[in-house]
Amino acid sequence: MLRPLILSLLVPNLLILSRSKAEDWPRWRGPSANGISSETGWKAQWPPEGPRRVWSAKVGIGFSSFSVSAGRAFTMGNHNNQDSVFCFDAATGRQFWKHTYDCLLDPRYYDGGTSATPTVDGARVFSLSRKGHLFALNASDGTVIWQRNLAKELGAEIPEWGFAGSPLVDGDLLIVNVGDAATALEKDSGRTRWTNGKGPSGYSSATPFDRQGKHCVALATHAQIVGVEVLSGRRLWSHPWKTEYDINAADPVIQGDLVFVSSGYNHAGALLRLTDATATVVWENKLLRSQFSSPVLIDGNLYGVDGNAGPECALKCVEWTTGRLRWEKKGVGMASLMAAAGNLIVQLEKGQLLIVAASPAAYQEVSRAQVLGGKCWTQPVLANQRIYCRNSIGDVVCLDVAGR
Repeated sequence: MLRPLILSLLVPNLLILSRSKAEDWPRWRGPSANGISSETGWKAQWPPEGPRRVWSAKVGIGFSSFSVSAGRAFTMGNHNNQDSVFCFDAATGRQFWKHTYDCLLDPRYYDGGTSATPTVDGARVFSLSRKGHLFALNASDGTVIWQRNLAKELGAEIPEWGFAGSPLVDGDLLIVNVGDAATALEKDSGRTRWTNGKGPSGYSSATPFDRQGKHCVALATHAQIVGVEVLSGRRLWSHPWKTEYDINAADPVIQGDLVFVSSGYNHAGALLRLTDATATVVWENKLLRSQFSSPVLIDGNLYGVDGNAGPECALKCVEWTTGRLRWEKKGVGMASLMAAAGNLIVQLEKGQLLIVAASPAAYQEVSRAQVLGGKCWTQPVLANQRIYCRNSIGDVVCLDVAGR
């Protein structure tokens, strides 16, 4: 009798595990650089008090998000005009190490601090500061493998609010949004492979894609959206994209030969179609003007945050091929989001964490909880059944959303 009883207790748990898929999140916007996780089996419905807090930490001022890989969580912050790259035990929050270097806080019309997110590539983690300090660190202990000061060594102009794009590992290259249209370095040595001018960059990260047999990246410069061949650094196409204050910060969203670009400050969102050497406009309107929160594309619909600040900001669903508005939810502030398992994970500016169904039919809120105070502009991250959130002063929380 005991054996059947044990089996009856085990089978439901085994079924839950079989339906679950955990996934690391080793870089900005995730493994596919599109803001979407393939993780399943996590709990989207919470009690009124929200998910259980597993651990918390303080990392200093900034807006860097999280990278999670091989049981470790990485982020950045600034304290007393020093940046630090932090490595935590993802399970317990115990700090394994931090790497610190001098870098001005530079609170220019906002809190200042770090902007880019560390990128994990196996045994290495790469970080970029607002002033152009680029580090390759040993992921296990934080020791420096190599370092560069790109602003000084390349003569690259630092944009008004500093370098903000996160490093992208592509094969044996490390690509950063520094210069007129990106810079590539050898990831093993830090040696410059190619660079495109010394002018001010945009604030987006490079988004990888393949086009006509070429491996490419698309990114926002201070006045254009450009496509660049990874191996050579050759510019393949460009599209004028001039925004007030030169703030082009949201990453391009790419599917096939279509590229969605968006900027705030009452600029626009536009869908571009790529040909051999040009990008032509399919549609352009002011329905989804993302200041820095990059949208996600799910089943033919874009989900993103429209607007610059405060009550005017709205979470919206916009049809990919037509630019038609499907629905909007106003009053989210300068929120950020990612997606997984048919849901949006949305961090509101005032610290509430939302789960919203990724459906074009209507705005459908699944869960809501107050998880932080202060100003929250940073993209939340789901990795291995946990959600990581932070605010601008560096309060970090790790929340348990394991399906049980």
